[in-house]
Amino acid sequence: MVGTGEQAGVELSARGIELVLPGGDVALSGIDVPTAGPGRLLGIAGGSGAGKTLLLEVLAGLRAPRRGRVSVRAAAGGGPLTPRYGFVPQDDIVHRALPLRTALEYAARLRGTDPGDVPYVLDELGLAAVAGQPVRTLSGGQRKRASIAIELLSRPQLLFLDEPTSGLDPLAGAQLTQYLRRLAAGGVTVVLTTHTPADLHHCDQVMFVAPDGRPGPSGAPAELLRQSPDGTFEALYSREAAPGGGPERKEAPPEAADPSPEASGAPARFAPATGPLRQWVVLTGRDLRLLRHDRLTAAITVGSPLVIIAMFALLFRPGVFDPAHPSPAASAMVLFWIAFGAFFFGLAYGLPQICGELAVVRRERRTVLRLGPYLLAKLTVLGPVLLLADALLLLVLRALDRMPAAGLPVHASLFATTALASFAALALGLCCSALVSEPGQAALVLPLLCFPQVLFSGAFVPVPGMAAGGRWISVAMTNRWAFEALGSGADVGALWRGGGAEGRALLASYGDSFGHPPWVGWVILAGCAVALLGAARLVLGRRCPASAHRLGGAAPGTSGPGTPGPGTSDVSTSDVAPGRP
Repeated sequence: MVGTGEQAGVELSARGIELVLPGGDVALSGIDVPTAGPGRLLGIAGGSGAGKTLLLEVLAGLRAPRRGRVSVRAAAGGGPLTPRYGFVPQDDIVHRALPLRTALEYAARLRGTDPGDVPYVLDELGLAAVAGQPVRTLSGGQRKRASIAIELLSRPQLLFLDEPTSGLDPLAGAQLTQYLRRLAAGGVTVVLTTHTPADLHHCDQVMFVAPDGRPGPSGAPAELLRQSPDGTFEALYSREAAPGGGPERKEAPPEAADPSPEASGAPARFAPATGPLRQWVVLTGRDLRLLRHDRLTAAITVGSPLVIIAMFALLFRPGVFDPAHPSPAASAMVLFWIAFGAFFFGLAYGLPQICGELAVVRRERRTVLRLGPYLLAKLTVLGPVLLLADALLLLVLRALDRMPAAGLPVHASLFATTALASFAALALGLCCSALVSEPGQAALVLPLLCFPQVLFSGAFVPVPGMAAGGRWISVAMTNRWAFEALGSGADVGALWRGGGAEGRALLASYGDSFGHPPWVGWVILAGCAVALLGAARLVLGRRCPASAHRLGGAAPGTSGPGTPGPGTSDVSTSDVAPGRP
């Protein structure tokens, strides 16, 4: 049984919790949480929208209440302790493409715990028989247990679960709640939310949250059933106040409004268990394994450049860069589509990366994840693939006489331009992937990002010929700068001057678009890539904020750093690796 190890058990309680949402709505008011200690399972029940998840997040320290106090203390008069705890949201928080054992091992490495504990956790949860299967092939109940397994790797003394039986059939739900009872019997304090009445029979203590976020009935399951009008839990879901004449609304005492950490329950911030370099190594390895195990994504990653290169070879005729018989208009189109191909490679690789694992990112941000190493790992894995695709594009077109017959410096310049264009597009894709919530939305965003890059690149309508608004928009288009840098690197000005009337007309239309050296475009493209990566980090930081403290480390005490409140546990920045059962 996964227990608390050498540390004492902990007791959790709360009084007078009032939570106000950013819009000003009062979501929770006057909520008291009965004491939950080791060996006990506390169920928070209520209808949809009552505020169960919000209350759970307040108890876990993920939200700071406006009023009230959350208290975590050593159980049974124990001394000071550094509680460890975990939070399991409703979403699946495991990469579906990875084998279950591999996913748990990477989670352990990322948290700084021992991957050797994974087999023990799998045994505890009855998942050893499916450890080698991809997570996507597991049943709903098995995936729920897999999400719990990740939190158990740090041997939590407090475990919070949001709707753990949601979506499960009655048998799977009963098996999961029975496991949670065994986990509690091992010394873990378990708190869960549920809207399933059957789950409440397995709890030691049940509290209801009324539909308006006020306190509902509370007590042992048998006691609540005796107080129910028809002897069922269902009749208690709409009760607005505790039965037996208790007050309908419990306001926190005035002193609870004090914003100091001791009164507000606002926890201290904790450092991740692993440093940025270690996280980058672990995340890079995991992304490589994801690419390897997700065969469809791997096929698209490798196959899409090959298809596009083949289309380019069929679209353009050879010899358009021949100085003796140049084709100025065709050469401009070749350069534009090379620039757009590099842009498309990067964008198509970046768009699916984050939105498909957003739930995992949210969970890892609550524990240890740093966004810098996370984004850098994406670049580390996808960057070499992009460079290979760009190099292959230029080599094939040159071998088929669709590129100028020039020396190595010219081709190196063209490759540098396409590489930077691809990385800028990859950064744009990552930023947009962080904005959307699922891969289907990312697919809808793809054409919206591509059309402006085509229309305002300056290839079909030269920049000097655009309206004033179009010229300003073109400044923000990475394709414009890639197109102009390619033209400068290939010296199309000299080629067009030998192209007769057609070439002179193009020179007049494009003006000085190719009059600057390629490095100007490189600097702009590199700046765009850095700015877009910064934007992706900001978006991810807003959508997946780090908790005020780090789960899997210290528990949500009510004391500020160095000032433990009376009866509460002091807090620590350390993560403790799980010991052997």
